[in-house]
Amino acid sequence: MIAAHRQPPPPRLEWAYFLDVDGTLIDIAATPDAARVDLPLLALVQQLHRASDGALALVSGRTLADLERRLGGLAVPVAGQHGMERRDANGDLHCHGAAAPATRDIRVRLAPVLARHPDLLLEDKGLSLALHYRQAPQLAGYVHRLLGKLVSEAGDGLLLQRGKRVLEVKPAGCDKGTAIEDYLGEMPFRGRRPVFIGDDVTDEHGFEVVNRLDGISIKVGAGRSCARYRLTDVGTVRQWLAAAIGEHA
Repeated sequence: MIAAHRQPPPPRLEWAYFLDVDGTLIDIAATPDAARVDLPLLALVQQLHRASDGALALVSGRTLADLERRLGGLAVPVAGQHGMERRDANGDLHCHGAAAPATRDIRVRLAPVLARHPDLLLEDKGLSLALHYRQAPQLAGYVHRLLGKLVSEAGDGLLLQRGKRVLEVKPAGCDKGTAIEDYLGEMPFRGRRPVFIGDDVTDEHGFEVVNRLDGISIKVGAGRSCARYRLTDVGTVRQWLAAAIGEHA
């Protein structure tokens, strides 16, 4: 990984835009349910989607249902659960894999842990489990060791994915990079230069794909990354995206 410091070039409407949500378009909240998508953001996403002829997709770790509910009916392509479920530009749904029995077993084994540590939050996304320790950062080492052990004992097929004060148990084979590649094989994304903006370790898969395709990879905030460019925070991300619309208004 490299420490990206360069500002990205001015945005262009002929590019294909892939955007993470939490930590990129909205600030990270104390819990997933506490996050709020504001009206100015919805307007910005809608305007850029329209101005780029539909070549904009949201690529998130949240479930598709959660994202679409928060978007308030905004009709843009969305990939959820790190690419395991994806709605394309035509509105068609694509799902990769199913909840593994081992995932359900891990949830059962975590029940007494959650009872002892109520500040831990387990989010069941259907295809994956996310254990958040944002409210109990002192338990980080314990959570990492515990889930590492449970996933290892589950055998092949499951992957432990790290994020910002969250660990996720998910089927192997799908990530934000595969979601971006899937979109780039479809219209209106096909043939465009890809842009991916994200803030977390889970976004590195997307950065790797975009770099391989000579695209624009943008890391939000501090931390080492394979992204080639950097923006400071949610506010600067929004300003950068708005410049694409303003330039061509």
